[in-house]
Formats: sequence, structure tokens, C-alpha cells
Amino acid sequence: MEKNAADRLLELIAAKKNPTVVGLDPVWERIPEEIKKSAAEAEKDPIRTVAKSFLIFNKMIIDALKDIVPAVKPQFAFYEQYGSAGIEALEETMAYAQQQGLVVIGDGKRNDIGNTARAYAAGYLGKVPLADGSSRTIFNGDFLTVNPYLGTDGIEPFLAVCREEGKGIFVLVKTSNPSSGELQDILDRNGEALYENAGRLVARWGIDLIGEKGYSAVGAVVAATYAKEAAKLREIMPGALFLVPGYGAQGGTAADVVPCFNEDGYGAVVNASRSIIYAYQSEAHKRRPAEFHLAAAGAALAMREELYKALKQSGKLPAGW
Repeated sequence: MEKNAADRLLELIAAKKNPTVVGLDPVWERIPEEIKKSAAEAEKDPIRTVAKSFLIFNKMIIDALKDIVPAVKPQFAFYEQYGSAGIEALEETMAYAQQQGLVVIGDGKRNDIGNTARAYAAGYLGKVPLADGSSRTIFNGDFLTVNPYLGTDGIEPFLAVCREEGKGIFVLVKTSNPSSGELQDILDRNGEALYENAGRLVARWGIDLIGEKGYSAVGAVVAATYAKEAAKLREIMPGALFLVPGYGAQGGTAADVVPCFNEDGYGAVVNASRSIIYAYQSEAHKRRPAEFHLAAAGAALAMREELYKALKQSGKLPAGW
């Protein structure tokens, strides 16, 4: 059986002394012109040209960051909007990232029940049956983000694949968007918010998927932009890895993410997307478009340093860092 997904991610975090993940969210308008030109020369179809540009862009980002960050997180919507060509670019991006030794967190926020949930789990994390009687992986992500709104019926099919294939999931608990509280902050008859109840479910779902390092392959999405709620959820889910959005372009700071970490300095992986991959357009890391990947590396190193300082100041810096 494959090593526990949480253990794989934690090993890379420790090796690179960097609890970050970079979102691969390509947008056509922000792709450097040199890449667009190269893609157009390779593909005559305008849709496939966009998809090809995404793949070139992603590979250069991955090559620049593979020694800095432990993981990448492609958001499926940026690819799926371009149909089969975009999905092909997503599949190739995920495979390339893993070939370069990175953990891949597929950000699809999938959810359903029964056969449909099993199909999502098989396609994005496990294996699918083929016409010759064999089975094979397709997207083969290490983790997948999932929505818990349908309850245990919608999560169990993903848990089954996690057990069988050594994969993991990140369950939406407290998200970074401003209107998240419209549902997630609703109080039950006992005065507990919906996000707190979701956290208790995550802890329960992950109890039999705890790895050697003490963390479960069932993690939670907990926003950097809600530090008070994150601290409460850290108490509810001490053995869950937190995938932390909201850092950087969404306004979250290094100090904001500290409550997401346990006292040992582990337990969280902080996401940044636009602030890293489009750093070449920022004042702090501005470079000519052809050097976008170098700007991304500089921004990733700066983020690592910011988190290091915040963890050290809080007394949560991991031993040996």
C-alpha cells in the first residue's frame, strides 16, 4: 500500500522547511506573450493554443519552484472551462508535477453521493476500469478538495479510495470568501457554528487514516482570513492537516496563518496562487515577462521566509528548522 498521503506531504514540508503550496491557476490574459506565441506555433486551433500555453507556463513554474515548495494545487475550473483541451492540460500538469517530486492537491471541490461520488473519487484519486479488464489512474492526484454539504454519504466514497490508494482529501470547513459566514457561521441549538460541526466530522472521518507522523489523510480547508475561527478549529481537529487559502492576494498575512499550525509547527500547508505565479507583474518581484518563472521563485522564497519568521516569533518553528 502507498504511504499515507499526509506523511508524504509532511516529509516534503520538513525536507524543504517550507509549509506552502502554490496554486496553478492560469489565466489566458496574464500568460506572457512569449509563451502565447510558442503555443500558437505548436497548435493551430485557438482553444488548444490556450491549453498549450497553460501547460508550458505550468511546467516552467514547476521547474522554478520544485526545490522550494513541497506541493502545487491546480484549480480545475481554469482548465475545465476550455473543454477537453483544457482537461488534457490539467492531466499533463498534474503528472509533470509528480514527476518532479511534488505533491499534487487537486482543487475541484467535488461532492455527490453513491456512484457519482465513487466516480469522482476513482477519476481524481484512484483507478478507473478499462475495456481490456484492467484499471489505471487518470488524474492521480495526491489530494482532492471536497465539499461536505451532503454529509457522510458524500464523503465515504472518497475515504474508501484514500484507504485503498494512500490518497487524501481536504474538506471545506471555513473558507476564505467574504460571504462564507452566510452558511458556515450559522449556529445550531447548542450555540455551535456550522463550521465547528464540520470540523468535528472531519476529525471523525479521518480517525482511521492517521499516518506515522500523527496526522490524518483527511484534512480541512481553513482560511487564513479568519484567524479566530482557525484557532478554534485547530483545537477541534488536532490531527488534521489544514489547507490554508487566503494568503497573499486575498489579504492574509503570515501572522494570520499561525493559528492554523499546531505547537510542533506542523499541521498546515499555506496556499498562494496569483501572488506567486504572476509575481512578475508585481512591484515587489517585477521582471520582464520572459522571466516570469524567476519572479515566481523569488516570491515563493519570500513567502517561505515570511512564514519562517512568523512561526519562529510565535514559538511554533519546527525542530531542526
